[in-house]
Amino acid sequence: MAEEVQNRLISNQKSSDSSLQVALHPLVLLTISDYITRHTLRNQKGPVVGALLGQQNGREITIEHAFECRLIDVDGETILYKSWFDERLQQMKDVHKVPALDLVGWYTILPKSGPQPVHLPIHRQVLESYNESAILLGFHPTAVLEGSAGGKLPLTIYESNLESEDIPAESGEDKEMKDGEPQLGLKFRELPYSVETGEAEMISVDFVARGGGNATAVAAGTINPKGDDSAAQGQTRTAVKSEDQQPEPPNIDDQHVLSREDEELIASLTAKANAIKMLHARINLIATYLKNLPPACTSGNSQDNSESSSMDYSPVSFSVLRSIQALLSRLSLLIPADAIAFEQELQSEKNDVNVVLLLSMITNSVRDIKETGRKFAVVEAGRSSKGKGNVGRGPWDVSGRVLGVGDLLT
Repeated sequence: MAEEVQNRLISNQKSSDSSLQVALHPLVLLTISDYITRHTLRNQKGPVVGALLGQQNGREITIEHAFECRLIDVDGETILYKSWFDERLQQMKDVHKVPALDLVGWYTILPKSGPQPVHLPIHRQVLESYNESAILLGFHPTAVLEGSAGGKLPLTIYESNLESEDIPAESGEDKEMKDGEPQLGLKFRELPYSVETGEAEMISVDFVARGGGNATAVAAGTINPKGDDSAAQGQTRTAVKSEDQQPEPPNIDDQHVLSREDEELIASLTAKANAIKMLHARINLIATYLKNLPPACTSGNSQDNSESSSMDYSPVSFSVLRSIQALLSRLSLLIPADAIAFEQELQSEKNDVNVVLLLSMITNSVRDIKETGRKFAVVEAGRSSKGKGNVGRGPWDVSGRVLGVGDLLT
C-alpha cells in the first residue's frame, strides 16, 4: 500500500458517480493473456503494448477486441510506430464494421502501484492522435504469480485527466506560471468495470476451456524468437545426422489416445462432477448452520433461552432462514410429492408416443403394399396381352395404335 501512496501519477481526487463505466469482454482477456504468454516464452524484449477496440456511448465504454502493437524508440522514448499502427487500426475497423468499433484505449503490463512515467509517452500519443478520452488497461502478472488475485481479475482500468501537479515544499522556490495558469500534469484514476459476455464469446471461451487439456509444453530453447526458419532447419539437420545414434522412441499405443468426442465427454462429466460437489458442499453448509442454531429457534420454546445463552450457537439470521424456507418450498416443483402417480403418468405418455409411432409405421407399410400391388397389376396386364398373339407386334393393338397404361389395365 505504501507504493500506491508514493505513486504521483495516481489522482487523489475521488471519482464522482458520473465517471466512466467500462464493460470488458472476455475475448479481450484471452487476447492479452495469449500475447503475454507468447512474449514470455519467446524471450522477446521490450514492453507488452496493445490497442483496445470498442464503442463509447456517452459515459459508457465497451472493450470488445484487442491487438498487439509495434513500438519504436524516438529520442529515448518508446512510442507507437504510427504508420504501422494506422494501417493496422484501419484493417481492424474494416473487419468490424458491424458494429462500428473505434480505438478506446490501450493495454500494457503495470505494477500494482499503477502507471509509471515510462508509460506516459504512449498514452499522450494516443490522447493527441486518436482519442482524447482513451483509457489504460493495466495487467498485473505479479498478482497471478503470487496467487493474491483471489476472485478478482488481475487487472486495473484507468482514465486520465489533467490535474495540477503538487509542488514539493522543500524546493524553496516558487515556479513561474505560464499565462497565469497552474502547471497541469497527467494523472490516472481507477475506473470500475464489469465483464459482459455475448453468445459467440461464450462459445469461444467454452472451446478454449475444453481445449486447455490439449496444450503441449514446449521447451524454451526450441522456440525461435525471431520467427525465421534458420534455427529450425539447423535443428532438423542435426537431428537427422544423429538419428542413427539415438534409440528409437517407444511406440505409443493408439488405445490411450483420446478422440475429440472422448475429450468433450470427459470435460462434460468433469463439469457435472464439480457442480455436484459444489451442491453437496452447500447442502452440508446449510445443514451445519441449522444444527448449530439455538434450541429456542428449532423447538419454539422460549424456556430454552437460558440454556442457549451459556453455549456457543450460530447467530440467528432471519433473512437466511427465509431463504432456506423458500428453497424448501421450491423442491416440490423439482421432486413431485406423489412419485408413484408421476411414474404412472410418465409411463402413460411414453405409451402414447409409442402407439403413435407404431400407427405411423403401419400407415407407411400399407402405402408401400398398395404401390407394390399397382405395379404388379401393370406387369401382369402386359404379360396377358403378350400371351394373346401380340408377342411379335410389341405394345400395339390390331389397328397399329400404341397401347397405354389404361389399355393394359382394361
